[in-house]
Amino acid sequence: MIDELRRAPLLSRLEATQLQRVARHASRVKLNAEQLLFSQGDSATRFYLLLSGRMRLFRLSPEGAEKVIEIVSPGQTFAEALMFLNAPRYPVCSAALADSELIAIDSSDFAAMLRESVDTCFVLLGALSQRLRGLIGEIDDLTLHTATSRVARYLASRLPPGAQSLELEVRKGVLASRLSVQPETFSRVIKSLSEQGIIRMDGTLVSVLDQRALLEIAELTDALEPGPVSIGTLGSQRP
Repeated sequence: MIDELRRAPLLSRLEATQLQRVARHASRVKLNAEQLLFSQGDSATRFYLLLSGRMRLFRLSPEGAEKVIEIVSPGQTFAEALMFLNAPRYPVCSAALADSELIAIDSSDFAAMLRESVDTCFVLLGALSQRLRGLIGEIDDLTLHTATSRVARYLASRLPPGAQSLELEVRKGVLASRLSVQPETFSRVIKSLSEQGIIRMDGTLVSVLDQRALLEIAELTDALEPGPVSIGTLGSQRP
């Protein structure tokens, strides 16, 4: 478990003794696809590191409508900022998009460890500040860009370095909610990009036929080098 913890950006700079302490108070969690990890309003006693699979964080409206806040990829941690609150509760629900394995980390003991080390506090603050910058970027995406631009930016952000294709690893409905567009709008954008010869869809495989055109629609023409583009939290903290 210590080696797995060390691979997380948030925990990578912890000392060996600190990692051992975290591991002593941690536990493994395995979820089946669509299984709920925690619900909105539950007491937040742990934060999580995703080892494999995919998780979605989402909020439910009083009418039961779901808004996806974040899609969590392996190597990412989530819910760690709640350890600084008194009697914290999860502000979102979390459920597995695929069979997933996580490490659950004891928040109160981790917070106690932070109180003992100023250096460790600064490491965590640096990681949280980076995530905050990503969230500010996402606000810009949602307020300054059209639905078509947001979809194009997502595709550009997930394109592996030097590759011409990517796999949509989550359902289109989940992606649409994550990008704050209606599912039918998402489908129309994909169809339009396909008809323009910019992409080609084969099931869940997206082939990028004209990367420069995709970047222009995404308003990312300054991204001249091929590879992933970090857009808000969409492309952040990937291992």
